Amino acid sequence: MVLWKMKETAESYLGKQVTNAVVTVPAYFNNSQRQATKDAGIIAGLNVLRIINEPTAGALAYGVNQDPNTKRNILVYDLGGGTFDVSVLEIDSGIFQILATGGDTHLGGGDFDLIKKRHNKDVSGHPKALGKLRRECERAKRVLSIQTETRVEIDSLMDGTDFSEPLTRAKFEDLNLDLFERTMRVVRSTLKDAKMEKREIDEIVLVGGSTRIPMVREMLKKEFDGKEPSKGINPDEAVAYGAAILGANLTTDQVGVGVILLDVTPLSLGVDVVGDLMSVVVPRNTPIPTKKTREYKTVKDQQSIIYFLVLQGERTLTKDCLQLGSFEITGIPPAPRGAVPVEVTFEIDASGILCVTAKEETTGNSQSITIDNYKRNLNSREIERMIREAREMAEHDKKEKARVDARNQLERAIYDLKKAVSEKLHMYDGDKTVVEAALDEASDWFDGNKNACMQEYKDRRQKLKGLLEKLSPA
Repeated sequence: MVLWKMKETAESYLGKQVTNAVVTVPAYFNNSQRQATKDAGIIAGLNVLRIINEPTAGALAYGVNQDPNTKRNILVYDLGGGTFDVSVLEIDSGIFQILATGGDTHLGGGDFDLIKKRHNKDVSGHPKALGKLRRECERAKRVLSIQTETRVEIDSLMDGTDFSEPLTRAKFEDLNLDLFERTMRVVRSTLKDAKMEKREIDEIVLVGGSTRIPMVREMLKKEFDGKEPSKGINPDEAVAYGAAILGANLTTDQVGVGVILLDVTPLSLGVDVVGDLMSVVVPRNTPIPTKKTREYKTVKDQQSIIYFLVLQGERTLTKDCLQLGSFEITGIPPAPRGAVPVEVTFEIDASGILCVTAKEETTGNSQSITIDNYKRNLNSREIERMIREAREMAEHDKKEKARVDARNQLERAIYDLKKAVSEKLHMYDGDKTVVEAALDEASDWFDGNKNACMQEYKDRRQKLKGLLEKLSPA
């Protein structure tokens, strides 16, 4: 409905039909949300040429009038009404390459609107009073961006009680200091992801109306050792301006500068492999569009079906990542474990839409899936949680991966010993029943101890290794 209304407004202003569109979304929109946005554009009667990130559009608005031969590193600080994004870009000869992106999709100007109040009245359960208070606080916030003091006044806020309180800029900044600090933490983590020092940033571009708050600008200046944020573009219009530049660039040759956009993936993408481990195919912050392929093999004898689980996240174990979708390849010819290779390809287009294809090489059988809005949407808060948890749990995940690897190695050792017993036991000079009993005991123990510690798996494997050496002497 929103896109249809915007299309109608544009057509009324231009006096002709509008069919093409570039749509901007928060940098932390995931695959499903981007596809849903693209679908909404189609339903509204638009041909969506590209879905791009808002900070990228802001950088386009800034960079289009700069010297195309000058290489510059840009940090885009995008603080709007409801979301916060940070992107680090490199601009060189008309190529805009995003090096890293970060954000908080639950932090924006709307979070700064509510202020502490007196009269011992709780308006949280009264929508009408709360709406009045929000509107007045929004007005006061805007005034405090250009003045040092204002008054919050509401006639008959609740139960006939009038509300009238002075509010200074200093008090407003004190009430929201923790929120401003949250934005600085995101800036630091994004610079770290981009492998860049503060001194390497040539320009700070402000996008979004909330960047008009003086405290935001002061904190950014302090964070970057006195470097003044750029004031050359209107923060309220930068995203739309940048999107228009890209739209013109995609549909005509009459634009003054050629633009090539290289965006990045916000989270790692991969598939489930044996042992419930996520195998990363596309690492986080990989430039898009991209196409990456990895080879996997069957994990069981005579395996005729391979089931693929497509995952998104930064954790080691499948259960800690988000499941985007699944599909399977059938009709695999009977063969020993590990004999049949399967190529898995992840392809992400310029709008960030993902297509996963798996091809079994011996028969040419293939299956694919496009991750769209019919799959489970990734809640924006989950993206932030997943990245935070990945950092906090890095050491735990490292130990858990080692444990799962040890379990997989024991399973492989059991498989190898079974194969050796079936092929070579008749050649063994020792007590054959001891070998068979050890194999049965190891198999039973493995099936009943899926959560044993790493050392137990290693000890069991070492015992089997000795038996395997006796059956298969050098």
